[in-house]
Amino acid sequence: MAGAIGGRRIDVLQELTPEQAQVVLDLIAEAARTDGQPAVSEQGRIQLHGRRAGVRHLLLHDREGEFVGYAQLEDTDPVEAPAAELVVPPAYRGQGHGRALGVALLHESGKRLRVWAHGGHPAARHLAQVLGLSLFRELRQMRRPLGELSTLDIPEPVFPEGVTVRTFRPGEDDAAWLAVNAAAFAHHPEQGSLGQRDLDDRKAQPWFDPKGFFLAERRGGAAGAEGEAEPSRIAGFHWTKVHAAEQLGEVYVLGVAPGAQGGGLGKALTAIGLRHLAAQGLPTAMLYVDADNTAAVTVYERLGFVTYEVDLMYRTEA
Repeated sequence: MAGAIGGRRIDVLQELTPEQAQVVLDLIAEAARTDGQPAVSEQGRIQLHGRRAGVRHLLLHDREGEFVGYAQLEDTDPVEAPAAELVVPPAYRGQGHGRALGVALLHESGKRLRVWAHGGHPAARHLAQVLGLSLFRELRQMRRPLGELSTLDIPEPVFPEGVTVRTFRPGEDDAAWLAVNAAAFAHHPEQGSLGQRDLDDRKAQPWFDPKGFFLAERRGGAAGAEGEAEPSRIAGFHWTKVHAAEQLGEVYVLGVAPGAQGGGLGKALTAIGLRHLAAQGLPTAMLYVDADNTAAVTVYERLGFVTYEVDLMYRTEA
């Protein structure tokens, strides 16, 4: 499907060719060098490859046929409005291309739209205002120094009775982890809706390392009358990630099963992950947390994390 806005051509595609995906990735990398962070999230970059249910790609070309912008629209949340991200090459900014993409996104979403502005730059705030969008969500990136493991001010983790920790076994633990992740993040559709394909996509990334993916297991019950013991169950997890180029360690996903919350498991899992990252010689740890999750923000602040930058989400009022 193609359309036109102000003499520009916008192609709306269900799937990109490998060549188109690479062009978009090059654009995202080029813009990130100017902006300080990618305008399209990790999930959005993964979704450039292959057909994804509910995902559309918008390619913008100017009057001369130059590629001057990209937007991605994901309509997979059964309740919330479709979510979008967009990026314009630094050399082509200030010419109305971002607004053209925004108008196209409003049209494609039926004027029910949420848009991420990673980094919360003034130009993004202005575009949101022009499109009639209101601030809806603030996602904080928080960081803290790590330094040497021997001097790290994070004590050895203490786990609740009956809980042991091991690392993730790809293939063998997939289904159990997906189930616990869905339960732990039932209130958070972006994370809680991850499926096998999403997990496989991440396992295929160069940064994936099961040695930094910790599972807390609660021992099963003793054998009953029928002679079968209850199996151990995943009670929580801490999946860390290393950004090698930036020398950053990340608290990538940290979750505790609903029935295991409130006993200090989350704190212990946080500690084991941070100590693992420090042992890799990484100088800094980072994480993302919603600003309105005051309980989590308070916990992370007590662990020495401070706000580094923010991502803002804007949405239509409808």
